Amino acid sequence: MIGVADIEAAQARIASTIHRTRTEHSESLSTTAGVPVHLKLEHQQRTGSFKIRGATNAILNLSDDQRAKGVVGVSTGNHGRGLAFAARQNDVRCIVAMSQLVPQNKIDGIRAQGAEVRIIGQSQDDAQIEVDRLVAEDGMTMIPPFDHPDIIAGQGTLGLELIEDVPDLSTVLVQLSGGGLVSGVAAALKARSPDIRVIGVSMERGAAMYACQKAGKPIMVPELSTLADSLGGGIGLDNAYTFQMTRDLVDDIVLVSEVEIAAAIRHAYWHEHQIIEGSGSVGIAALLAGKVRPDGETALLLSGGNIDMALHHRIVSGEDVDVTAGENNA
Repeated sequence: MIGVADIEAAQARIASTIHRTRTEHSESLSTTAGVPVHLKLEHQQRTGSFKIRGATNAILNLSDDQRAKGVVGVSTGNHGRGLAFAARQNDVRCIVAMSQLVPQNKIDGIRAQGAEVRIIGQSQDDAQIEVDRLVAEDGMTMIPPFDHPDIIAGQGTLGLELIEDVPDLSTVLVQLSGGGLVSGVAAALKARSPDIRVIGVSMERGAAMYACQKAGKPIMVPELSTLADSLGGGIGLDNAYTFQMTRDLVDDIVLVSEVEIAAAIRHAYWHEHQIIEGSGSVGIAALLAGKVRPDGETALLLSGGNIDMALHHRIVSGEDVDVTAGENNA
């Protein structure tokens, strides 16, 4: 497993590239929860999400030969943007494979960072086939979105920042998809204070890690349309790190509905003055819906802000957005 020493090394390695995002007290959510609630404003990170942390750490750890041949990865959007940014900063060729479920604004964001985008199939598993081909035929290095030591350590730097900002932290709500973020954050937090409660939050539609943990092993889980599109995709049947780390370090997993995600996006806008995407809102959603009842200092990660602004306008204006009808995507 990745430990706090790996995360501390990553923190030093990426410090000159990333922003150290603020942690702010939320009066409205503190009133709702009955305990102090703090928001980690990671959606204000460079590239609009936490993903740049792990991607930068991985790029900086490449050998000269790997840099020369370039990197490739599969993404639902935010990892690809972070990887493309880190690759461009270090003059490394980058290709990102994505499924047709990825929103156009996220595809455009990756291309704007200088990476080549290839749209393959209807799921991350389909896109992974193209990644595997590029590794085998062109010798490129695959940097996956979550199940990689450098990625996990990079994301874990968020945990180090949180415990610095809120020393008496009791509960942390963390987005849960493939598990790279929650594994790294939990490893960092529990190394500092083992009693901190880490809760993973995912969406009801296609929550792969939740299903895998219930099954006791990595399994295939259908990828479905959701407002929390960045949390989509499977964890990989050959998962080497994040399944075990999630099992061992995460205290609970809760799921939120599409209606609850939309309500959280509205809350973030009208009460916190923050524009966040669906995946970034799931911690707020769980708290507002009463699915988590913290008993001490609590922190939520606002993990990403790369939402299509036309969709955001519809949601915050009160419209019910039916993602199952193909009208979304965040």
